[in-house]
Amino acid sequence: MSSKLNKIQSIRGMHDILPDQSPLWQFFELTVKELLQSYAYSEIRMPVVESTDLFSRSIGEVTDIVEKEMYTFDDRNGDSLTLRPEGTASCVRSGIQHGLFHNQQQRLWYMGPMFRHERPQKGRYRQFHQIGIETFGIASADIDAELILMSARLWKMLGLNDVHLELNTLGSVESRQAYKQVLVDYLNEHKALLDEDSLRRLETNPLRVLDSKNPDMQSMIDGAPSLMDYLDEDSSDHFKQLTATLDKAGIKYNINTRLVRGLDYYCKTVFEWVSDALGAQGTICAGGRYDGLVQQLGGRETPAAGFAMGIERILSLLEDTGLQVDNAVDVFVVLQGEPAQLQGMTFVESLRDQLPQVRFQTNCGGGSFKSQIKKADKSGAKIALILGDDEIQNRTVGIKLLREKAEQQTVAQSDLLTTLNAIL
Repeated sequence: MSSKLNKIQSIRGMHDILPDQSPLWQFFELTVKELLQSYAYSEIRMPVVESTDLFSRSIGEVTDIVEKEMYTFDDRNGDSLTLRPEGTASCVRSGIQHGLFHNQQQRLWYMGPMFRHERPQKGRYRQFHQIGIETFGIASADIDAELILMSARLWKMLGLNDVHLELNTLGSVESRQAYKQVLVDYLNEHKALLDEDSLRRLETNPLRVLDSKNPDMQSMIDGAPSLMDYLDEDSSDHFKQLTATLDKAGIKYNINTRLVRGLDYYCKTVFEWVSDALGAQGTICAGGRYDGLVQQLGGRETPAAGFAMGIERILSLLEDTGLQVDNAVDVFVVLQGEPAQLQGMTFVESLRDQLPQVRFQTNCGGGSFKSQIKKADKSGAKIALILGDDEIQNRTVGIKLLREKAEQQTVAQSDLLTTLNAIL
């Protein structure tokens, strides 16, 4: 047996979020929660593991996600289970199962990890985190507009300016089928120009060929027939209402007829918010309308629209802006001597009752006065409160300002709240 144990490390593409990174995550999550609360959206939480059939039926069996990227396994009962690669299908399953959609409108959101076995690169990981927003029971284009306006407001709240909106419509299922045949005929005429990936998609999901980033194919793709020319009247009117609302609200957008999204369930409106700062993986938020998905998964016919945001990609943009999130300790409590250690915890708990917004850290584990002051300084605290034998006996407390050159002062414990409020 080897005397050296192999180091156990995280799985490739699945990362720890360390203590110095988590404040930025918390800031972003809190900002999004406040935004969604202001729009009266309700949180829903779904399991991380679902039946594999759910994703095969919703995303599409011939999509890259189902064919190549899902983490799928058989459990002890022989049932095929999958770590969720996206959240919409789970949200729809939950809504059907619990009767959330019948004769009701729902505005829902969720947050959590998703899993896809992709080649890890910046902004694209095997465990990644999404915030999903889903609406049900509203067929008109005003809800599409609300989703876009909501996401535009978030970029303002976060101070992200280098983000632009790509917009398209995929029409109805019927109009898309008619267009698909015209597109296949066109692609077959230019089959010699198609790469291996596009040849496979030609047989399974030809609209995805339009989404190819292969530079050698771009002029051929640019010459392809436009789906806009094959729209049914209802889809055309829906798109006009959406763009009119966005124009009125002053939202700038680019109509991108090559934007098709990678999931089979989309129809009518599709959109992406894109940043050039992230390179090829520039999409930070994407969504659209999926009116047929509830019925496809066994529910009643229900109009639906939503979007998802990749948290890691947005945080990468926030880091590039130089955003600093202050998560330092406010007050470090130095306890010197047995009486202080005995009474110190109770003393600090009473302070927490009266100053719930202040972050206190109490020294634990003993140590000399000098070592505790070093800990206080390292914590980033603005103030050190000092409790020793004399302070306990005289019902006073020492106050040392750690970020300013000032003499240590002593105040009565009864005056401490007033003093802390004045300093902080």
